[in-house]
Amino acid sequence: MSQAKSGDSVKIHYTGTLDEGTQFDSSAGREPLGFKLGSGQVIPGFDKAVEGMTVGDSKSVNIPAEDAYGPHNAEMVQEVPRSALPDDLTPEVGMGLQAQGPDGQVANLVVTSVEDESITVDGNHPLAGKALNFDIELVSID
Repeated sequence: MSQAKSGDSVKIHYTGTLDEGTQFDSSAGREPLGFKLGSGQVIPGFDKAVEGMTVGDSKSVNIPAEDAYGPHNAEMVQEVPRSALPDDLTPEVGMGLQAQGPDGQVANLVVTSVEDESITVDGNHPLAGKALNFDIELVSID
Protein backbone atom coordinates (compact mmCIF):
# COMPACT_ATOMS: atom_id res chain seq x y z
CA MET A 1 0.00 0.00 0.00
CA SER A 2 1.37 3.43 -0.88
CA GLN A 3 2.27 6.10 1.63
CA ALA A 4 1.09 9.70 1.36
CA LYS A 5 3.86 11.94 0.02
CA SER A 6 4.29 15.57 -0.97
CA GLY A 7 2.24 16.36 -4.08
CA ASP A 8 -0.44 13.73 -3.38
CA SER A 9 -4.08 14.77 -3.05
CA VAL A 10 -5.35 13.25 0.19
CA LYS A 11 -8.64 13.10 2.10
CA ILE A 12 -8.70 12.83 5.86
CA HIS A 13 -11.11 12.81 8.76
CA TYR A 14 -9.88 14.69 11.81
CA THR A 15 -10.77 16.11 15.20
CA GLY A 16 -8.78 19.03 16.59
CA THR A 17 -8.52 19.81 20.30
CA LEU A 18 -6.54 22.16 22.52
CA ASP A 19 -4.29 20.81 25.30
CA GLU A 20 -7.01 21.29 27.93
CA GLY A 21 -9.40 19.20 25.81
CA THR A 22 -11.58 21.85 24.12
CA GLN A 23 -12.56 20.72 20.61
CA PHE A 24 -12.10 23.51 18.06
CA ASP A 25 -12.88 21.65 14.83
CA SER A 26 -13.85 18.26 13.43
CA SER A 27 -14.84 16.67 10.14
CA ALA A 28 -17.26 14.33 11.94
CA GLY A 29 -20.58 14.28 10.11
CA ARG A 30 -19.06 16.05 7.09
CA GLU A 31 -17.17 15.07 3.99
CA PRO A 32 -13.48 14.33 4.65
CA LEU A 33 -11.08 17.26 4.29
CA GLY A 34 -9.23 17.13 0.98
CA PHE A 35 -5.93 18.91 0.28
CA LYS A 36 -2.71 18.56 -1.68
CA LEU A 37 0.07 17.42 0.63
CA GLY A 38 2.97 19.89 0.85
CA SER A 39 1.13 22.70 -0.98
CA GLY A 40 0.61 25.01 2.01
CA GLN A 41 -3.18 24.50 2.07
CA VAL A 42 -3.02 23.35 5.71
CA ILE A 43 -0.76 24.28 8.63
CA PRO A 44 2.80 22.91 8.31
CA GLY A 45 2.50 20.47 11.23
CA PHE A 46 -0.61 18.93 9.68
CA ASP A 47 1.24 18.28 6.40
CA LYS A 48 4.08 16.64 8.34
CA ALA A 49 1.64 14.46 10.31
CA VAL A 50 -0.15 13.08 7.23
CA GLU A 51 3.04 12.45 5.22
CA GLY A 52 3.95 8.77 5.37
CA MET A 53 0.47 7.57 6.40
CA THR A 54 -1.28 4.85 4.37
CA VAL A 55 -5.02 4.66 3.63
CA GLY A 56 -6.84 3.47 6.76
CA ASP A 57 -4.09 4.64 9.14
CA SER A 58 -5.10 6.67 12.19
CA LYS A 59 -2.84 8.65 14.47
CA SER A 60 -2.88 11.31 17.17
CA VAL A 61 -0.42 14.20 16.96
CA ASN A 62 0.45 17.30 18.97
CA ILE A 63 1.45 20.24 16.78
CA PRO A 64 3.36 23.04 18.55
CA ALA A 65 2.24 26.63 17.87
CA GLU A 66 5.29 27.22 15.66
CA ASP A 67 4.04 24.53 13.22
CA ALA A 68 0.40 25.61 13.55
CA TYR A 69 -0.71 29.27 13.46
CA GLY A 70 2.51 30.66 14.92
CA PRO A 71 3.10 32.54 18.16
CA HIS A 72 0.68 35.16 19.43
CA ASN A 73 2.01 38.51 18.17
CA ALA A 74 1.42 41.36 20.66
CA GLU A 75 1.91 43.92 17.86
CA MET A 76 -1.33 42.67 16.29
CA VAL A 77 -3.31 43.79 19.36
CA GLN A 78 -4.27 47.44 19.09
CA GLU A 79 -6.41 50.02 20.82
CA VAL A 80 -8.73 51.89 18.46
CA PRO A 81 -10.62 55.10 19.33
CA ARG A 82 -14.39 54.57 19.19
CA SER A 83 -14.55 57.71 17.04
CA ALA A 84 -12.84 55.70 14.27
CA LEU A 85 -15.74 53.23 14.16
CA PRO A 86 -18.89 53.64 12.06
CA ASP A 87 -21.63 55.46 14.00
CA ASP A 88 -24.05 52.54 13.64
CA LEU A 89 -21.61 49.97 15.10
CA THR A 90 -22.02 48.87 18.72
CA PRO A 91 -18.86 46.89 19.49
CA GLU A 92 -19.03 43.86 21.79
CA VAL A 93 -16.30 41.57 23.12
CA GLY A 94 -15.89 38.62 20.74
CA MET A 95 -17.32 40.51 17.75
CA GLY A 96 -15.47 40.03 14.48
CA LEU A 97 -14.48 43.12 12.49
CA GLN A 98 -12.60 43.73 9.28
CA ALA A 99 -10.22 46.61 8.64
CA GLN A 100 -8.40 47.64 5.50
CA GLY A 101 -4.73 48.52 5.86
CA PRO A 102 -2.87 51.24 3.94
CA ASP A 103 -1.77 48.61 1.41
CA GLY A 104 -5.40 47.67 0.73
CA GLN A 105 -5.09 44.30 2.47
CA VAL A 106 -8.10 43.28 4.60
CA ALA A 107 -7.40 42.19 8.20
CA ASN A 108 -9.79 40.11 10.28
CA LEU A 109 -9.97 41.37 13.86
CA VAL A 110 -11.70 40.27 17.06
CA VAL A 111 -12.83 42.79 19.68
CA THR A 112 -11.18 41.85 22.99
CA SER A 113 -12.29 44.78 25.17
CA VAL A 114 -14.72 47.69 24.97
CA GLU A 115 -14.20 50.91 26.92
CA ASP A 116 -16.05 54.26 26.82
CA GLU A 117 -13.55 55.95 24.48
CA SER A 118 -11.85 53.01 22.77
CA ILE A 119 -11.92 49.32 21.89
CA THR A 120 -9.10 46.79 21.76
CA VAL A 121 -8.87 44.50 18.73
CA ASP A 122 -6.70 41.43 18.09
CA GLY A 123 -5.58 40.58 14.54
CA ASN A 124 -3.98 37.25 15.48
CA HIS A 125 -5.55 33.99 14.30
CA PRO A 126 -7.74 32.73 17.19
CA LEU A 127 -5.47 29.67 17.55
CA ALA A 128 -2.16 31.61 17.41
CA GLY A 129 0.14 30.75 20.29
CA LYS A 130 -1.58 27.43 20.99
CA ALA A 131 -0.42 23.86 20.53
CA LEU A 132 -3.00 21.83 18.63
CA ASN A 133 -3.89 18.16 19.00
CA PHE A 134 -5.35 16.21 16.09
CA ASP A 135 -6.77 12.71 15.72
CA ILE A 136 -6.29 11.98 12.01
CA GLU A 137 -7.54 9.15 9.79
CA LEU A 138 -6.30 8.95 6.18
CA VAL A 139 -9.31 8.13 3.99
CA SER A 140 -7.78 8.28 0.50
CA ILE A 141 -4.76 9.16 -1.61
CA ASP A 142 -5.41 10.31 -5.18
